[in-house]
Amino acid sequence: MPLHLLKLCVGAESIEDLEEWIGESLAGKAARGETAEQVHTTRMVPTRLAELLDGGSLYWVIKGEVACRQRLLAIRPFVDSDGIRRCHLVMEPVVHRVMPRPNRPFQGWRYLVDKEVPADLAAAGEAPTLPDNLRRELRSLGLI
Repeated sequence: MPLHLLKLCVGAESIEDLEEWIGESLAGKAARGETAEQVHTTRMVPTRLAELLDGGSLYWVIKGEVACRQRLLAIRPFVDSDGIRRCHLVMEPVVHRVMPRPNRPFQGWRYLVDKEVPADLAAAGEAPTLPDNLRRELRSLGLI
């Protein structure tokens, strides 16, 4: 059974912001002749690598909601120039929207077991018909 990570997507206002950032990052790497892969650097190195790489995803919390996920392709621990252990989370550049659910802020990342993850919108037969900010506002008002 795969294991997943949950992480705050700091600076993103919406899923569209995240997708735009991914596109810009990949285009920049391609223009510099670097490998065009999406990498997120984090300070802590997960210890359960085999479980995470057995179909696991990184679930992003955006504006207080678990909003989307990206499949994990590789986890590359390294030591930076200051001697601090870090790791690169290499992800599939495709963002999958999930059934939004509230999540309080936290530092770092958290493990999620398969039974705790929200379903993909596509798998649930739901289309993202409302913009994220409107959907969040309607949910805060108790209308959806």
